[in-house]
Amino acid sequence: MKAFVKVPIYLSPRYVYLRGLAGQKITRTVRVRAEGNKPLKLEPSRFDLSTRVTYRIEEVKAGREFKVHFTSIPGPAGTYRGVLKLKTNYPEKPEITIRIRARFQKSGQG
Repeated sequence: MKAFVKVPIYLSPRYVYLRGLAGQKITRTVRVRAEGNKPLKLEPSRFDLSTRVTYRIEEVKAGREFKVHFTSIPGPAGTYRGVLKLKTNYPEKPEITIRIRARFQKSGQG
């Protein structure tokens, strides 16, 4: 049996992986697209990596498509994880969670 399940809000990719050398500034982008009929509104509700990563929400098509840009803050080598939670105005999907993983190595490590 096959079925097509229509999601109210589409994320691509569903998570962010920042990887590079210590001190580097790396940026990754997540696309958020409204699949419902009404315009989508996004509002940040929780972000637990503010000392390691910045984010910026760009509205590409008003109420329909957004890009969430994540950029690492240059710093020491290390591994960390966190989330950005966004409140929405869609009752069927009141919150979106974007998981973030990062791994920065000292130069010369593989």
